[in-house]
Amino acid sequence: MSATNITIPALDGEGNIPAYVARPDADSSRAIIVIPEIFGVNAGIREKCDDWAAEGYLAIAPDLFWRFAPGVELDPDVEAELQEAFGYFGQYDADLGVKDIEAAIRWLHAQGANKVGCVGFCLGGRLAYMTAARTDINASVGYYGVMIDQMLNESHAIAHPLMLHVPTADHLVGPEAQTKMHEGLDPNPKVTLHDYEGLDHGFAATSGNRRDEAGAQLADSRTRAFFAEHLA
Repeated sequence: MSATNITIPALDGEGNIPAYVARPDADSSRAIIVIPEIFGVNAGIREKCDDWAAEGYLAIAPDLFWRFAPGVELDPDVEAELQEAFGYFGQYDADLGVKDIEAAIRWLHAQGANKVGCVGFCLGGRLAYMTAARTDINASVGYYGVMIDQMLNESHAIAHPLMLHVPTADHLVGPEAQTKMHEGLDPNPKVTLHDYEGLDHGFAATSGNRRDEAGAQLADSRTRAFFAEHLA
């Protein structure tokens, strides 16, 4: 596995998107976009890319905040950095974010990937849902995605499999929102929701105070099996 920081061309000639890329030892026709939380392409996100590369996937994590805070890396366990991240979230345009993920899909195809999936966390989980509805990505996974309950009108456009990991005690996505997600998405044959009883937002972080070891391992095993099936 080899890893490097690169840039990829944004859509519509907007500029170049910084990204972290981890390549498997052998050429791969399968690729995964790791969509960060609100904390940037930090050590945890890079580790997730490295793990996918070790599984044989070409993995890329685009810098979501490149338009206004390029290169930022934050630690959710540090209160000041958590608040800084919330500030960036308030500035962020998710519609532009999906365009950036589309740019990553195109770059990966140009690298020889035949099948592309995405896996996102928090804000990235929301973007994974939006990517499933708005692009031709082959498979998408969202962990504790925020605001999905407000975008259920797009669910009819989901053309390829989508899996969502939903911690029931998520302090950012309350019970009412979770109920709406289930009501809106459970009937959709393309969508699978997994509930994690009593777990909170961030339970699958690679390290830190938020991680729940058993929950993270269960969710990650489901994600690996999902991509093994749908990106084959």
